[in-house]
Amino acid sequence: MKREEAPKEAVASAATASEDVPTITTDAGSDQGLGLYLYGIADADVQTELGRIGIEENAVYTIPHNGLSAIVHDSPLEPYKSDDEEVVKIWVTTHQQVLDIAEEKFGTVIPFGFDRIIKPEEKVPAKDVLNNWMADEFDSLKDKIERIRGKKEYGVQIFYIPSVMSEKIVAESEEIKKIKEEMDSKSPGTAYMYKQKLEIAIKKEMESRMVSHFKDFYERIKKHAVEIVVEKTKKTDEKDKQMIMNLSCLVAEDRYKELGAELEEIDNEEAFSVRFTGPWPAYSFV
Repeated sequence: MKREEAPKEAVASAATASEDVPTITTDAGSDQGLGLYLYGIADADVQTELGRIGIEENAVYTIPHNGLSAIVHDSPLEPYKSDDEEVVKIWVTTHQQVLDIAEEKFGTVIPFGFDRIIKPEEKVPAKDVLNNWMADEFDSLKDKIERIRGKKEYGVQIFYIPSVMSEKIVAESEEIKKIKEEMDSKSPGTAYMYKQKLEIAIKKEMESRMVSHFKDFYERIKKHAVEIVVEKTKKTDEKDKQMIMNLSCLVAEDRYKELGAELEEIDNEEAFSVRFTGPWPAYSFV
């Protein structure tokens, strides 16, 4: 099992931090026709330029407020849109890279999801809208910084192969063996009914085992994580593989190797495989 470090899917759609974040813009902030594209809020009180590292090579800079700094670039008011998936992928990757650079420079950064644009309000430039919001949300922002300080987010997806699991059940379950023996001794017409009974019994046992495995895996993973968010499972591209677990894990920076070792053990279990991704900014925990 190899830990993946490709851009996380959630970056493109996550709207992290408060849902009450205002719509921003700087000199964009002081221009009513421009907004501010918000990457994140850093645990630093500094006014600086990071260079043209932003989406579409926009100049990224910080707007400090009372010990915190918003990481932004001047932006049109319309969101970034494209029918070209590769273009969107580049935008999302760049968004991620800006956050990575900001974390290296400033330390803890509250990440915001892709395409968060702060807009000016009536006669109030976006920079002032941003500063007002940061003042209103100051305590909440500080709490979030403390929550994620020294930690990273990792994605854990666990899959199983139903056909392999079904074979294990048939080989191990006394109830299933009994139904099979009864079916083998019946006439073809009656055997068909037993076949249906067998399929129902296997399905029931499969569901029971998956619940048990979920609980077991969750407890094993929890030992190495500060917090866990259980996400919805997704369909896979592989026909004979199903996702049993989809987790976002907040992990202390010095514990991810222990988590990786635990997941390696799960990955080696018959019928199971693991996808381990990260580290990411803690999108799911702010």
